[in-house]
Amino acid sequence: MGRGSCFRAFHSYLCATLIMKKFRPIFLILFALVLSASETHAQCSICTRTAAQLGEKPARGLNGGIIYLAIAPLAIIGFVGYRWWRRNGDAG
Repeated sequence: MGRGSCFRAFHSYLCATLIMKKFRPIFLILFALVLSASETHAQCSICTRTAAQLGEKPARGLNGGIIYLAIAPLAIIGFVGYRWWRRNGDAG
């Protein structure tokens, strides 16, 4: 292993560490929003009718499932949007 490859490995580790420190507040805020979403009603009209027929406890599970499934696409969209914003903000 040459000197250059050690430097690249260290540089990659350092960059990854700095990125994680930079995104830590965003992850914490996202996690707090997920935890606070227990009272959120995330249902379309069809799901509302279905939940009304199921009862209160299954309706809460349905709400939780809808929110859980919505988190991944929203996080991906947010990450892509942030990267786009940063890349275009640095150019101008």
